Amino acid sequence: MADVQKQEVFDEKFDEKFPETDAENQVQLTEEDDSPVEEVRVTISNVDDPSLPYNTFRMWFLGLLFTAAISFINQFFYMRQGNIQIGYAVVALLSLPCGHFMARVLPTRQFNTFGFTWSLNPGPFSIKEHVLIGTMAAVNTGTAYAVDIVIIQKIFYHLEKPFVAGLFLVITTQITGFAMAGAIRRFLVRPAHMIWPQNLVTASLFRSLHAELGEDDKDRMPRTKYYLIVAGSMAVYYWLPGLIFPTIGFLAWICWIKPTNVVLSQLTGSYGLGIGAIALDWAAISSYVGPLVTPWFAQVNIIVGFFLVAYLMVPWAYYTNVYGSKYYPIITSQLYTPGPNATMFNVSLVLNSQGILDEEAYTTLGELRMDSFFALTYGIGFAGLTATFVHVLLYNGKEIVERWKSARAENEDIHSRLMRHYPEVPDWWYGALGLVTFALSMVTCVVWDYMPWWALLLAMVIAIVFVLPVGIVQAVTNQQPGLNIITEYAIGYLLPGHAIANVTFKTYGYIVNVQALSFVQDLKLGHYMKIPPRTMFMAQLVSATFSCVINLGTAMWLIDTRPDICTQAGYPFNCLSTNTFFSASVIWGAIGPQRVFGTKDNGLYAHVQWGFLVGAALPVIFWALSKKFPNVQWLKYVHWPVLLAATGNMPPALPYMYSNGFVVGFIFAFWLRRYRYNWWSRYNYLTSAALDSGVAVTGLLIYFIVESWNGAFPIWWGNPDVNNGAAIDHCPLGNANFYGQFAQSESP
Repeated sequence: MADVQKQEVFDEKFDEKFPETDAENQVQLTEEDDSPVEEVRVTISNVDDPSLPYNTFRMWFLGLLFTAAISFINQFFYMRQGNIQIGYAVVALLSLPCGHFMARVLPTRQFNTFGFTWSLNPGPFSIKEHVLIGTMAAVNTGTAYAVDIVIIQKIFYHLEKPFVAGLFLVITTQITGFAMAGAIRRFLVRPAHMIWPQNLVTASLFRSLHAELGEDDKDRMPRTKYYLIVAGSMAVYYWLPGLIFPTIGFLAWICWIKPTNVVLSQLTGSYGLGIGAIALDWAAISSYVGPLVTPWFAQVNIIVGFFLVAYLMVPWAYYTNVYGSKYYPIITSQLYTPGPNATMFNVSLVLNSQGILDEEAYTTLGELRMDSFFALTYGIGFAGLTATFVHVLLYNGKEIVERWKSARAENEDIHSRLMRHYPEVPDWWYGALGLVTFALSMVTCVVWDYMPWWALLLAMVIAIVFVLPVGIVQAVTNQQPGLNIITEYAIGYLLPGHAIANVTFKTYGYIVNVQALSFVQDLKLGHYMKIPPRTMFMAQLVSATFSCVINLGTAMWLIDTRPDICTQAGYPFNCLSTNTFFSASVIWGAIGPQRVFGTKDNGLYAHVQWGFLVGAALPVIFWALSKKFPNVQWLKYVHWPVLLAATGNMPPALPYMYSNGFVVGFIFAFWLRRYRYNWWSRYNYLTSAALDSGVAVTGLLIYFIVESWNGAFPIWWGNPDVNNGAAIDHCPLGNANFYGQFAQSESP
């Protein structure tokens, strides 16, 4: 408490020494001179102060520091069960006191370097510095997608490539999209009607944090104090599910009635459908639902989709033995050989020394099989893809067209006029970056044999063709239709039998598009917050490149130091997402969609391709019903893209993670928002950030203090010996097949 009082006294003295605004430099406008878009008008300030510092030593220092921390932490937890991602909110909250501290203690002396005058401390820590720090870290919130390619080729395909090959692959797939963004920024950044709704939330967060500096917090707990209390409490608590008592994260209590009953175990076990399972582990609860930050409307759609698929469709398909699924667990991303004596499908047995499918060996081993749930998720993925485009066309098509026309007709709004003060990034910067990254991509793919040169060209064409229409959809509706299925589907037919080429093509075609739009979204945030474009460009480029090195280095370090990593024996480093990525590489690449989903070799799963048609039809049906029955309000809230995407992360996500997330979501996103709005508006997002931070801190402490030294907490009921086959949830048959058997690995 004394520290908080000292901080407040120091803040008052600091604000007297460094006044927050300069009236002579501040650009102010009339109320009428504002954005034509209401959402932007009520969220984004139409005032700019060009004198605020932004390209400062402390911005670069803190930005790269948090980039390094976020990149390491998120890659670390990505490979560990209970995936936690530290995102924008956490960085925004933690960097604020750090920035003010540096503004307090750094010397104010002026330096002259090659004619450029600068200072370690140019004045108060500004909101522009803060936004740049946040965006430097946020661009790396999700781990680099291509790291999974390096992991699976090393662990699962036993293909050794030099570290520099993987590094070039990761960097080029993450950076090439930045060059593409330069060509579309004039369509998606400057036009007022390209609003990018997510940026309104982010801008609101930063403005509220800086506005709070002048608030009177006598009657309400300051946000910083609240954050520290919640984060500290979670950091202390997480020692239980993280080390001492992991069973409390998997309380499959219904299964304990009769653990030897296979059906009961499959329905209620945490590694089965998880009906009734209780998770007292924030890492599991928040992994996929995001219960505190996902709007309740979206959660309701997710709940409906989850129940329809996980609790109705899956049991029906499994227990009626669709695709012979009783020979396999009810939920798994593992692949198997066919028949009663099924073993795990060992892809190395059907590949030659170049990693290409040997058709004779494949015929001898037996056709690839997956459980009915995994097969159905692909059909649902097909449906979700077409449903997204059809839904947006029907429900948002008119709005998109109108905003696109407005974007073309309106050269500038108030925010564009304010941004005239700052020089734009020259087109040749983007062009030069594009040429360099394309050349490096070609060298990477051809020299290290990731895929043929023509495949890279085709992947780039797909990314370029879709980037503007997908960007318009995202800028208006906050939805981003994914290209992952299109890309792996296309190259699977063009280049069957090449697993690494398949995932490489998918990454260049899909992630280059995603990164381009991610950069455009950040440029739009800079547009709203009046961040000079050149500084935003350099900050993003440097931080993204820096994070690639850390992502890949962290993954390789874990692989080299953790025995049995990415296997069940390697718990808690099970790499659930990477295992799913590997299975996709086998299905779409090593074996190919012609054999799995097509007609070649009488493809067993060909029927799931009907998902494309079903997904296109469902939004049309409900749109027509909503027009015919306009008084039926619930019809207007049926959102098929969200509903179909509900189980898109299963596997690797497990059902109990969703069900527990919904309970927490009901409390925070619905009840507290409706009945305790003042508390919710002030502390809800802060609570989510604090809980994530507490888990991350303790998770790292557990690893470096205990696990990295091969230490372990003593075995007891709450900490079963998983290395000897014990089940953490005390439901040993939850991931067995219908006959209570476990598939064995096929020997090479």
